[in-house]
Amino acid sequence: MNVLSLLALAALQQSPYLPPDPKAKQPKPVPPPPGAIVLFSGKTEEMSANWRKFGSTTDADWGVVKGAMVSQKGNIVSKQEFTDFLLHVEFKVPYVPEGKGQGRGNSGVGLQSWYEIQVLDSSGLKIPGTGDCGAVYNQAAPLVNACKPPLSWQTYDIIFRAPRFVDGKLTEKARVTVLQNGILVQNNTEIQGATGIRGDRPIDKPGPIYLQDHHNPTEFRQIWIVPLPTESSKSYDPK
Repeated sequence: MNVLSLLALAALQQSPYLPPDPKAKQPKPVPPPPGAIVLFSGKTEEMSANWRKFGSTTDADWGVVKGAMVSQKGNIVSKQEFTDFLLHVEFKVPYVPEGKGQGRGNSGVGLQSWYEIQVLDSSGLKIPGTGDCGAVYNQAAPLVNACKPPLSWQTYDIIFRAPRFVDGKLTEKARVTVLQNGILVQNNTEIQGATGIRGDRPIDKPGPIYLQDHHNPTEFRQIWIVPLPTESSKSYDPK
C-alpha cells in the first residue's frame, strides 16, 4: 500500500461517519395501508403521473433505476396537494467518504414544499445537529441519531399538522412528528416557519410533497401518503 493510500485509510478511520455495511440485510418496502395515496412504488410511469418539476407544470424527469427514483435535474414536487397527513418515504443516501457536513448525500423531504425534513448521511455522529438527517432543517435537531450507514434503505414516517390561519392570519404554527427507521426523532415539534426550501404556492393553502435534488444521487422508493382530517368529530354517542 502506497503513502497516499495509507493517508486515505487513516482519514477514513478517524472519520465519525459509518462506512457502508455490505453484510446488512436490506429491508423490504413497507406496503401502503388501505386508503393511502401511492405517489411512487417503483414504476417509471409514476414519475410523470404523480410528480412535476418544482416551480413548473412540466412532468418530473428523475431517472428510475431498479425500482428507485434518483435525484437529478432539479427539485420535484407531487402533483397532488395536502393539508394534514401521514407520509411514508423510503430513501438511500450515497456513500461520499470524501464529503463533509452538507456534502454527504444531501437531500430533503419538503412538507407542503415549505418545511424540510433533512436527508443526509449523518451516520455515526454522536450529537446530530439542526442540519443533520432527521432534523427540521436549521430549526430542530433530531432527538437521537437514528441513521443507518450509507447505501442502506431507511424510512421516514412523518405526521404533519399544517399551520392554521383565520382570515389570513396565522393562529397556530405547523407541527411535525417524525420516526426514522421506527425511532422517534421529532416529537410533535413546532415548526417556526419556512425552512431552507421555498414553496411555489401560498403558505396558508394545501401544498405538495417536495423532494430535493442537492447534487447528490439520493434514491427514493415506496412513497405513500394518508391525508388526515383537520379536526375530529365532536359528537358523542354513549350507546
